[in-house]
Amino acid sequence: MKAPCLLLAALVVAVSGPADYRAALEKYRHDRLEELTAPNGWLAVRGLFWLHDGANSAGSDPSSEIRLPSRAPKRIGVFTLASGAVTFTADPGAEVTAAGKPVTTFAFDGRREEGSAITAAGVTLFTIRRGDKIGLRMLDPESPRRRSFAGLTYFPVRSAYRVQATFVPYEHAKQVPVPTVLGQLVSMESPGYVEFKIKGRPYRLEPVYETSRHEDLFFIFKDLTSRTETYEAGRFLHTPLPQNGTVDLDFNRAYNPPCAFTEFATCPLPIKENQLNVRIPAGELRLPH
Repeated sequence: MKAPCLLLAALVVAVSGPADYRAALEKYRHDRLEELTAPNGWLAVRGLFWLHDGANSAGSDPSSEIRLPSRAPKRIGVFTLASGAVTFTADPGAEVTAAGKPVTTFAFDGRREEGSAITAAGVTLFTIRRGDKIGLRMLDPESPRRRSFAGLTYFPVRSAYRVQATFVPYEHAKQVPVPTVLGQLVSMESPGYVEFKIKGRPYRLEPVYETSRHEDLFFIFKDLTSRTETYEAGRFLHTPLPQNGTVDLDFNRAYNPPCAFTEFATCPLPIKENQLNVRIPAGELRLPH
């Protein structure tokens, strides 16, 4: 699956006028759609299997613990979890590849996720780690959701929801316990908070760094549009790093988290402080059911 680099690359650092801004926003939305609908995008995610210690069987047989689509052989092999490491052993005759080459055994590098994967019957499997849980995520380019996806819809672009927020840095970056859909708390680093106004009223949001590279600010937030118009659990927004104490907070770029597209994502949720008592009718709308 694609990393957040696409979103980082699409951020507008500077525009010279409304036409340039619109063009950059349209390019961002086009690239986002391309990312979602890619053969390894979120719409291709078709399974997430939490492993137990020992052998975990895999194949299309209904009794398999890692259940593959019906086009796959009834059994392709066994994934073994031991001391936090995952290995795969193929059944005799099973056609399994890694990096395009046939394999009979494979040791996953848990640090690389999709970069360390096996493929069988057109589906790709790689490990993910979430706290003390280790699982296999399955990508299937033939996923029904990917094939039937009708596209994204948005609120009208409104300049009132692109605000110049004041960045207030912490003396020292702090660790923020961020809840996830798995019921876990993930510690994420926050360098400070932003203050801004909407229709004359003041609000505040606390961003975090999504990766250790600290390339941008990542906002996980929720507003009153989540009741009926936007994704129920909240939305995401990336912004450039502060410049001269200011953050370009453009809610027209707010987007739905992966959990809006698949039940097999492990999304972070807004902290209490980032649940705003105001409508922000900008950015991506809720997907139709």
